[in-house]
Order: sequence, then structure tokens, then C-alpha cells
Amino acid sequence: MLADLKVALVGNPNTGKSTLFNLLTGLNQKIGNFPGITVDKKTGYSKLPTGKTAEIIDLPGTYSLYPKSKDESIVFQVLADESNASHPDMIVLVADSTNLRRNLLLFSQVADLGIPMLLVLNMADMAKKEGINIDTNKLAERLGVQVVNISARKGEGLSELKQAIAQTTTIATQTTSISAKDLAPTAVDAVKQKIGTDNDYYALQVLHQHEHLAFFSEKEQEEIEAIEIGNGFDTVKLQGEETVARYKHLSKVLTDVVTDTGAEKKFTLTDKLDSILTHKVWGFIIFIFILFFIFNAIFSWSSMPMDLIEGSFATLTEWGHEYLPAGVLTDLLLDGVVAGLGGIVIFIPQIAILFALISILEDTGYMARVTFMMDKIMRKFGLSGKSVVPMIGGIACAVPSIMSARNIESWKDRIITIMVTPLVSCSARLPVYTLLISLVVPDEKVLGFFSLQGLTLMAMYLISIIAAVLVALVFKFIIKAKERSYFIMELPVYRMPRWKNVLYTMYEKSKTFVIEAGKVIIAISIILWVMSTYGPSSRFEAIDKKYDTIEATSTDTVQLASLERDRSAEKLENSYAGIIGKTIEPVIKPLGYDWKIGIALITSFAAREAFVGTMATIYSVEGVDDENGELRLRDKIAAAKDPETGLPIFTFAAAFSLMLFYAFAMQCMSTVAIVYRETKSWKWPVIQLVYMTVMAYVAALIAYQFLK
Repeated sequence: MLADLKVALVGNPNTGKSTLFNLLTGLNQKIGNFPGITVDKKTGYSKLPTGKTAEIIDLPGTYSLYPKSKDESIVFQVLADESNASHPDMIVLVADSTNLRRNLLLFSQVADLGIPMLLVLNMADMAKKEGINIDTNKLAERLGVQVVNISARKGEGLSELKQAIAQTTTIATQTTSISAKDLAPTAVDAVKQKIGTDNDYYALQVLHQHEHLAFFSEKEQEEIEAIEIGNGFDTVKLQGEETVARYKHLSKVLTDVVTDTGAEKKFTLTDKLDSILTHKVWGFIIFIFILFFIFNAIFSWSSMPMDLIEGSFATLTEWGHEYLPAGVLTDLLLDGVVAGLGGIVIFIPQIAILFALISILEDTGYMARVTFMMDKIMRKFGLSGKSVVPMIGGIACAVPSIMSARNIESWKDRIITIMVTPLVSCSARLPVYTLLISLVVPDEKVLGFFSLQGLTLMAMYLISIIAAVLVALVFKFIIKAKERSYFIMELPVYRMPRWKNVLYTMYEKSKTFVIEAGKVIIAISIILWVMSTYGPSSRFEAIDKKYDTIEATSTDTVQLASLERDRSAEKLENSYAGIIGKTIEPVIKPLGYDWKIGIALITSFAAREAFVGTMATIYSVEGVDDENGELRLRDKIAAAKDPETGLPIFTFAAAFSLMLFYAFAMQCMSTVAIVYRETKSWKWPVIQLVYMTVMAYVAALIAYQFLK
């Protein structure tokens, strides 16, 4: 789509910039990467009142033009380089109305670059509620730009903002905050002449940041460095002087502009809640109870819709076998594709509940408190407090969580976080856990409220988090780095969750889970069905001959009744899939697994959730049934017996061993790919794959041998 105007959204973190981006662009948006770097680039299009189309670019949140992370470094690179494909015609700077002074520091820096801009005061409703009044006319006059009040959460002020964007085409009255030339006159003049600019502040920023600016050649970098050294340019000292000068200027700008009638009451509720929720004792106890609630809800609230979905797929399969013409295609459709998909779709309620509850915790501001509370603990294990964000996010999915580690300033902390985040149990492991827990843990209540199955599920998540922290401690001593790490994070005020956002998150994450997992499951199910249905012709002919003879000669009614099931089971064992499973069985036998589980272990290296789909396909091909027709997957697995001992395959020891294997094993090709992408080296994903597989095998072996 061709745009008439290119608009960049700039602002501090937690100012509602992403919410505004979604409002402006709706569904007309896409996510890519900025050229030459793996930082996400969100772009979309918006229709303006004049009939023109604006391309909206959502730049990473930053507190200043001086970057502290890879994401933040993008902001100045895009704004400074006119040849950059994302360089804007104008800037919309989004500020938090409840904390205007701090937000205007970034505004003053960006304004001095000389790009047309306007100021958006978001959270206007929150400011009014807290007794903060802002004279936008006076503020606009003093800054020399248009100022627009909006509430992105409520969708208020959007039409006024679009009108303002359409009108912001010049910088006639845009005022300058400070004189950059006064800070380093000779160095600024030399750089201006060197790079051919008449903007003092742009030249000053080049002196500060040229090492990170890819649009300068190696020769230009050396020449700018020589100017720096020749003029005694002290980056740290000058940044401090600039910041002090800017805040002095902003104090004058905001005089008589902002009146805070509710200053005494402003953070009363937040402070009262924080005194309890971030308490060094009660804070952790409350967090544990919240985890109890989440995992109890995953089992309790999802049981009815899961039973409905499971029953529907069983009925569909039974109906298909009854009414569709018998043959290879029908068997492939029902026992391959439908069985595999049914093993994934059944878990949509649990996935939706998990993501909804996580979304509520993030939206209310509580998740930021958890990060704050965990900082001191995490540092003892070689991690930054910011490592908690990717690790908690790992409960949903490791891929975006690993990407979010870019905001960790220390290289060592970032690498360790990337290496241990996949250990945290993600939503793809949830179907495996819930299936196995429902098989071996009774559906009983503890203290009359907490589900025993929910507590077991929570235990699996806690085991994975403890494992991640302990492995981080090991990496702390292995990985060497000279730099010191630090933790800076803003705690937002508590807010009611945006229920539309929660519902949208439930829908979007569930859809993504089904589509992404579904593609893998369908492919695996078709391949697996073929490999499970066919085998060496000599073996299959011998099996058919054996059972045809029994059918013709036997008078044992019990034997004849189970004849077809026995024939199917023996064919499965001698199929190509069965041969592969039998080949690896000696390696996994000490873990308590049979060859069928072995097949599922192999297929789930593509995606963890493929375990359930694989088991569904295998047991459908095997043709286990009862007097009433098709058994449900859980019933089929529970009925599985070891042919040598006659005992159930899925005992508590075997199930717990399998859960531990899935808790620790790297069974996700997407995660391997993203680790390579983020580290730019195969060294780290290979180390990760090896240590996690060894860890999974050893933990599963110890668990089974101890519990059996």
C-alpha cells in the first residue's frame, strides 16, 4: 500500500504507544524487522480525514535518545538517517499525562532533531481522575507544536489526533530546548562540517553514538572518532550536563501549565497495594496463591468445554467410520488428520484460560511488581531483574520471550536468560502435562478448594522455573564478562484490566496455538499414519496369514472377538513407525517408556505438543475400542498394557518421568531457530540443545528408577 505520509510513533515505555498504534492501524498492520537487525518493526496504515493515507511506524519504547539496549538504539538510527526506509516525515510523540515532566525529556531531545512533530498526551482520563489538569493551549504555545489529549484505552480523541497528523506538515514554530553547541562548540562544528548538516543537536548525537550508527562508513567512523579525541569530548559528562539543562528548561515550560490538585492522593491506592503486594514476605506468599489460583482454574474451568470437545471428536470419528466409504482415504482422514487435530483442539480452553489470566496480570500492572520483587533473588543466580520478564513470558511461549531479552543491557545477563528461558514450561507443554496428570493424579480437592491435579500442574511449572534458575547459576560461572549489570524499571500505577484486550489476547493466542501447532500436527499425523499403517510386505503378509488361519480354525469366542484388534496391534508393531520405535526402545526403556512413546518423543522434537497428536494417531491406527465404539484418547492410553508384564504402561512413575523429560528437553525447532537468530551463532543453540536433552534424560531416568 502506498502512503502519502510516513509517521513514527515515539515514546517512553508504558505510555500506551502500542495501544495507540493498534487504534490507528486496526488490522491493517504487519510485523517485520528493521534492516540488518532482528528488532521487530511494526508498521500499519491509517486513513486521515483529508483522504490521505499515513504509514504508521511503531518505534521501540525508550526513555532517551541515548540507548541502553538494542531496541532503544533503533530510535535514533531511524530518526537520524534520512536514507533509512523507516525515516519519518513527521513524529507523533506519545506521553503519559500523569507523568508529563519525565516524558517531555524525550520530547525535547527529539524536537531538537528538527523533524516535524506533535505531542499526544495519552491517559487523559487517568490524569483527570488523579486531579491533574494540563493547560494544553499554553503547553502547545510554549513547545511550538500541536498538543492533543487522548485516552487510547478508551479510544477517545482519535479523530482529533488524525486531524492533527494531517495538519502537521511544517516546523514553523517548533522551539529548541537547549543549545547543543554550547555543550561542545568546536567538536559540534567539526562534525557538522564533516557530515554536512546544519543541525547542532544531530551533530552532538553523532559524536555520542557514531559507533552504533551503521550508515557511517568505517573511514567516517574513524574521522568522527578523531574529532572526539582531538576535542576531549567526554560522553558521560556531557550527557549529564545536557540532561540537567533539559530538566531546567522543562521546569520553565511546565510552570502554570500543570496543576496537580490531587498530589497528596495521587498514588495513595497504588502505594497501599504495593505495601502489601511487594512486601518481602507477604508479596511472595500472595504470588504463590495467585499461581495456585491460575493452575487450579486451568483444570477446573476447562473441564466442561474439554469434555464437550473430546466427545465431539469421538462422535465425529465414529460417525465417519459408519457413514463414509471404507478405504485408505477415510482411514487417513479420520485416524490420521482428525485424530491428530483432536489431540490439539481439546486443549484450547486451557490455553485460552492461561493467556487470559496472564493478560490480566500484565494489564493491571501486577506483573511489573513480580519483576521488581524477584530482582534481588535473580541477581544471586547470575540474572538481571529484567530476566524475570522473559522467564515469566516463557510460561506462554519461549520464542517471543527470548526476543524480549533484547531489553537486558548486559550481554552476559542476556545470553544466560536466552539459554535458560526454554526450560520454563511453555503452553506447548501444557497438553502433555494435563493429559498425563489426568491419567495418574486423582481428581480430588485439597483443603476442600484446591484441585490436586491443579497443584500437580503448578508443581511442574515450579520445577521448570527452579531448574532454569539453577542452570543460570552454572552459566554465571562459565560465561565471563567484564561489564556490570543494573536494573532500572518503572512500576506503572494499578489499573483495571482492559477486558476487550483480555478477550482479544485469548482469541489471538488460541488461534495462533491451533494454527501453528495444527500445521505441524497435520503434517506429522499424515506421515505418521502412513508409517503406522504400512510396513514391510513380508511382515504384513505373515501377520494376515496368521490371523486368517486363527479365524478359520479357532472356536474360542473370546479370541475371535478381539481378533481384529490383535491383528491391528501386531501390524502397528511391525509397521515402519513400529520398527523405528522398537529400534530406540532399548535406549528409552530405562525411563519407563515403550516403543509407542518413543515414536511420540521423535515427532515432538518438531513441536512439543505433537506428543498428544502422535499418541492419538497411534492409538487410532491400533484400533482400540470397546462395546460402545471408539474410546476417548485418555481411556485408550489408560488401557495400554505392557505385553511382557501385563501391567499398565502409564503408571505414576512412567507418567512423572515423561513429564520431567518434556519439562527439560529442547523439543521445539522454532526456539532453536530464534536462539540462533538472537545470538547470531550456532554455538549457543547447539549447547542449549545438548545440555537440555542430557538434563531431560537424566532427570527422567532418576525419577522412574526411584518411583517404580
